[in-house]
Formats: sequence, structure tokens, C-alpha cells
Amino acid sequence: MDIVDQWLREHSITEVECIVPDMTGNARGKFIPADKFIKEDSRLPQAILVTTVTGDATEEESDLIGPTDSDMILEPDPATMRLVPWAEEPTGQIIHDCYLREGGLHPLATRNVLRKVLSLYEAEGWQPIVAPEVEFYLVQKNPDPDLELEPPIGRSGRREAGRQSYSIDAVNEFESIIEAMYDYCEAQQLDVDTLIHESGLAQMEVNFLHGDALDLADQVFVFKRTMRETALRHGVFATFMAKPMEGEPGSALHIHQSIIDRKTGRNIFSNDDGSEHPRFRHFIGGLQAYTPGAIAFFAPSVNSYRRLSPDFAAPTNMHWGYENRTTGIRVPDSGPDARRVENRFPGADSNPYLAIAVSLACGYLGMKKKIDPQQPHAGDAYEEPFTVARSLQEALRLLDGIDDLKEVLDPRFVRAYKAVKSHEFEAFNKVISSWEREYLLLNV
Repeated sequence: MDIVDQWLREHSITEVECIVPDMTGNARGKFIPADKFIKEDSRLPQAILVTTVTGDATEEESDLIGPTDSDMILEPDPATMRLVPWAEEPTGQIIHDCYLREGGLHPLATRNVLRKVLSLYEAEGWQPIVAPEVEFYLVQKNPDPDLELEPPIGRSGRREAGRQSYSIDAVNEFESIIEAMYDYCEAQQLDVDTLIHESGLAQMEVNFLHGDALDLADQVFVFKRTMRETALRHGVFATFMAKPMEGEPGSALHIHQSIIDRKTGRNIFSNDDGSEHPRFRHFIGGLQAYTPGAIAFFAPSVNSYRRLSPDFAAPTNMHWGYENRTTGIRVPDSGPDARRVENRFPGADSNPYLAIAVSLACGYLGMKKKIDPQQPHAGDAYEEPFTVARSLQEALRLLDGIDDLKEVLDPRFVRAYKAVKSHEFEAFNKVISSWEREYLLLNV
């Protein structure tokens, strides 16, 4: 706590945002005056860890956390101390780890799930290195959820039309938003590298520099909050929905992954002569073997499955390939030191802690069990049969068939995740859509 105390004093911070990522990947917590934050322990109800995206409790909540909903103990992680650049008063934000009152990391906290997976790699003398790519849309402010989303008006006074992939001028339409985003990211020491315009209307992609898996999950978590705040301050919304607009591409959270030996710093996917080590293929084999049952972590909402369609370059089966963006598991063209695997299944709506944890867990099991992958796919994988779950309900059923992965993640956590997502699906399933009113009202 001395490090935190010193940091707060150095920056004359008067208030602290005590933050915990919830199951969805949103920030839960509370504001605490800095002088009180230093002197007292921070606590939050365990229920926030199993709260649905609608703010509801699940039917299994009391079984998962106990009938009394006792507090959990929060410990600030000094590595996550950041200023809140948009706050009017000097404000700090610190991500906290959740602990059980009797001791030990809380198994239902998503950040702890990633820690658990990373501890397995550490026991082998390995360190995962990841580089996330985050896609999102800028959309016109929309206070009415019954109205379709549309792109915002740019500085030219016009809305985008057509496909603007990699267009510099299309990005410059939102120059003030992008510049403010970079300023906020720099103030928070987020390792944002490049920004490009994707193919959707006012769709952008931000790439992060590669680094430690937990640190990058934290950065993506903070970035999503930052981007939403930046857009709001410029009169528009930023959305990380997987498929916000009909007829437009979905938004992904692509995860590049490599593994280094902690002692030598060498990439364990490569032999000394630069050729592929068997572990490289086994990592891919693990992703192929376990992703079908784990897809609910990569596609966590009912909207996620609208993205997984061949119409807009999203994965539809378990094929892998070299430099093949039609596959869900892609091997970029790189040298032996940078040999890596790109997981293209996660949507931008996924919790970054869980997307990274589950992806690494699949690869870990592949290496430990020496799972051989299929042969690399050299053609258009979209022409192959569709094998990915088509709905959240189907994906949650498939969770029951991945016992090995459950053990790696924690069976209690997987049970909690399924309870939360099942509740969300049932809440969605009660809503009558405009499509049903349009085509069924007078025709059936």
C-alpha cells in the first residue's frame, strides 16, 4: 500500500475509482476519497461478479456465492494505477483483485481466471505474450433502442457511404475524436500502436503492442471504457457490440499469441534452426479441439452470433491456415522469433480477461496433451461447412462437453458463467422483435 499511497500523493489525487471487471467486462466498483482509501480496506458485495448485463441476479446466485451475499476483500494492483484524464478533479483509477474473506483469490472474478491460467504457464517456465486488435464502431447518439443505429456525421457534414477500408481520409472525418482518444490513452499509458479504418461504416480498429497477457487484458479493459468516454464527449457513441448494424461487418477482438521461455527469452514455438517446434502445432490443435465447446467465452452475447457469418469475414469453422484470414485460427507470416497464432474467434463484445484466458487455456491443453491439428487450410474456409454454434443457447449447451477446460478455468467459475449467460439469453428470448411483427403479424 506504500506504493499506492506515494502515487496518490505525488499526483495530488483527491478521489480514487476502485474498479473490478465484472463478468461482461464492464467496470464495477465505487468512488472513494483518497485519504479514506489509504486508511481503510475496500470491499464490495460478491454479487457483482455474477450480475448479468441487464443488472439482474441469476437463479443460482445464492448457490454460487452463498445466501448472505457477504463482502469480498479488494486489493489494489499497483501495476494498474492510472490517472483519469477526463476527470475535473485529480482522480485515480486502480483495478483491484478480489479475495475471499477466508483468504485466496475469488474464483468468480474474471481477472483471477486469467491469473489462474497464467500460473499454469509459469509452472512450465513459460510466459504468454499477446497482442490484441480491437474493432469498434462510432455511431450517432441513439437514445431510442427501437431505432436502428447509423454512422455519425463527420467533419465534412456527411455520413460515410460505401466501404472505406484503410482510408486515411475516412479516419480524418473523426479527427477530433481520434486525437482525444490518443491523448487519453497516452495519459493512461496504454500501449496503443496503430489505428485503421475498417470496412464498416465508421468502423475502426486499434492495435496494441505485444506484451504480458494480464497487462494487455487490463489495457483493453481500460481502453474500451476510454473510447466510450471519448466518443460521448464528442457527441457520439462508441460501441463494441459484435454486430451493431444490419448489413455491416461485425467487430472482433483478435488475439495474437506467442509463448516465450522465461529463462532464455526464446519463442518456444520455434526450434533453434528456426523451424516449427511441435508445440506450435499442438497449441493450434488445442484451439481446434476446445474452441467449439468454449465459443460462449469468445461470443458471449446473443448479438455475438450475428457476427459469426461468412458474409462479413468472421470465422465459421475450426480450420487454421498460414496467412489465411478466412480461417478462425491464423498464422501470420513472421520470423522464428515472432512465430505466433492469431485467434480470430473472439468478438469485440467479449470480456478481454476471459477471451485471453480461454484462448491460452485451449493452447495450453493442446501442448500438454500433444493434440495434433488438422492440416492447414490453403483455400477459402468460408466454402467449408459451418461448424460454429449459431446461438448463445447452443454455445452454452456445448460448455458441458469441455471437462478438461473446465478444470483449467475452475468448474465453479464455468458454472457461474453459464448461469449468467443463460439468464441473459432467457431475458432476450422474451422480447418480440420487429421482424416478427413485420412478417408474422398478419401472415400466420
